[in-house]
Amino acid sequence: MMFFLLIINVITFGVFGFDKQKARKQQRRISENTLLGLSLIGGIIGAGTGMVVFNHKVSKKSFLVKFFLVVLIDLFVLYRLIRH
Repeated sequence: MMFFLLIINVITFGVFGFDKQKARKQQRRISENTLLGLSLIGGIIGAGTGMVVFNHKVSKKSFLVKFFLVVLIDLFVLYRLIRH
């Protein structure tokens, strides 16, 4: 499980960086659903770090609200896993 979380966070961090690079070049972007989906399946640390390091999606309020909901869902799932 820990290996999976490490890998998904590294991948998510990289995808956020790649999307920021695409944004700078005004090329076709990675969908927000993909970014949020990677976060949802365990990549919230990589996503949060990528958002800060690459200054990506931090000023887009609608994305931040969705990301915050993903974080809450992940925390709830983690809580449930720990309790059982």
